[in-house]
Amino acid sequence: MNKIRLGKTGLWVTKTAMGCLPIQRISLEAAKKLLRKAYDNGINYFDTANMYTDSEEKIGAALHDVRQNVIISTKSGGTDYKTVTEHIELSLKRLQTDYIDLFQFHNPAVMPSPEDEKGAYAAALDAKKKGYIRHIGITNHRLKVAHQAIDSGLYETLQFPFCYLATDKDVELVKDCKTHDMGFIAMKGLSGGMLTNAAACYAFMQEHDNVVPIWGIQHEWELEQWLKLTEINQQMTEELQAVIDKDRKELSGNFCRSCGYCMPCTVGIDIPQAARMAMLLRRSPYKRFMSDEWYAKMQKIEECVHCDLCKSRCPYGLDTPSLLQYMLKDYNEFYAEHHND
Repeated sequence: MNKIRLGKTGLWVTKTAMGCLPIQRISLEAAKKLLRKAYDNGINYFDTANMYTDSEEKIGAALHDVRQNVIISTKSGGTDYKTVTEHIELSLKRLQTDYIDLFQFHNPAVMPSPEDEKGAYAAALDAKKKGYIRHIGITNHRLKVAHQAIDSGLYETLQFPFCYLATDKDVELVKDCKTHDMGFIAMKGLSGGMLTNAAACYAFMQEHDNVVPIWGIQHEWELEQWLKLTEINQQMTEELQAVIDKDRKELSGNFCRSCGYCMPCTVGIDIPQAARMAMLLRRSPYKRFMSDEWYAKMQKIEECVHCDLCKSRCPYGLDTPSLLQYMLKDYNEFYAEHHND
């Protein structure tokens, strides 16, 4: 399986890597089977986080006996020395290992200060000195913070949303990482489930030689899908480019990535789902959204007080209140036609 160098970390990871957030949703035995199958078929890079409930424990249970053959990254959302230290120590225990290949700060709103002796960055440095972690990276959804992280020289990797709906600014970020020899880890390669053509997603990532996509995998068929694409070394074709062009036309602009940083809503609207409802209705099985529960959730948009907090928090600059009103109108029209299907 093709491996690429993860920037200045010097780690050689498989271009086809596994994002382990979804294994929270399956049993321990199912997760062990899935993770082991990924390893047995050549995948050597597994990404998780402290906050992903039992994901770390499942990785530890499945891969502790082959630890020397795999690359593991995890994350902490801690913002102080004590919390980050506790998270790292807990991760080591859960993962059944004595070191973490790549430790990442988990989507901080501002970069941890290297000057703060009691801060999060100091905790990571001390953990590195002790051998608990080997490399330090950062994840984010905000272009401003991402560029600050690159320019700071403090991080060896950046994890950021990246898929074929990427804007020119996102592509610029990838190039900037390459210039600074900083590993680029792509999260949300399927844009939160909105993109359904795996071959197109895979082929797009092939065009960026410094990008490592961590595909979120929960089911065995999903794993087999990525393994097959890797085996045939799927490249871009005219047909796949047509799929991408069509999706870009339909989904660009006011497209909610469902990152959740708009939350909490003042009146309790489920913004991450409601703001992309039009796509969910047409790109996934829609019947579950015809339930009384979901009808009530969508009508809650009528209670919006236009405080604009969601708009101010959106890292993609969306006019969220206006987007929600559009989605409610579209939902009500779709519901009227299909709720009795």
